Amino acid sequence: MTTSVLLPDPLPLFPLQMVLFPDGLLPLKIFEARYLDLVSHCLRRGEPFGVVCITRGAEAGSNADGMRIEAVGVLARIDEVDAEQMGILKLRCTGTSRFRLTQPPVQRHDGLWVAASVELIADDEPAAVQAQFHPAVEGLKDAAAQLQSQGTTPFMPPLRWDDAGWVANRWCELLPVAMSAKQRLMELEDPVTRLRLVDEFLRSRQVLKD
Repeated sequence: MTTSVLLPDPLPLFPLQMVLFPDGLLPLKIFEARYLDLVSHCLRRGEPFGVVCITRGAEAGSNADGMRIEAVGVLARIDEVDAEQMGILKLRCTGTSRFRLTQPPVQRHDGLWVAASVELIADDEPAAVQAQFHPAVEGLKDAAAQLQSQGTTPFMPPLRWDDAGWVANRWCELLPVAMSAKQRLMELEDPVTRLRLVDEFLRSRQVLKD
């Protein structure tokens, strides 16, 4: 399935020490001038920004020159904005399409990272959840219910319990594994393979049983 997203040129980037997945919920608290400007720009034009995982260093301060990020990220759509107080914005964003950086990003004079050369990655094709993975679906439903009982909204609707890629992505968000492992799972082009790997991990930890 081919995406039809129009990318900003250049694409503004928000490097984070996390991996965003398509359809994933991303809450952000914004207070730096460069990101307040980014939000204003995206809202004004109805455009997304790119979220990429930091693999080394930091995206600001003295370590910025040594920052390294993954080459594959996910576009974020701003859904809600709340001006909590002067100069601070609370955002609720949703991950949409994956993208690949085809050239290294650059940092502008205002500190914002941008990518001038980006290609979109096709969205997951809808794939039914095979019977062998039904325990993974039920386990995810239980985890979501537990989080909701604690006052947390874990997933953005629609909840696609019958879609292998969606189920795999939601589990990936919850798994206690290294960022590098989450990144590799997010990059996998076959959603059924992604779910199979998640299922194997859950069974190895005895989270799931037949």
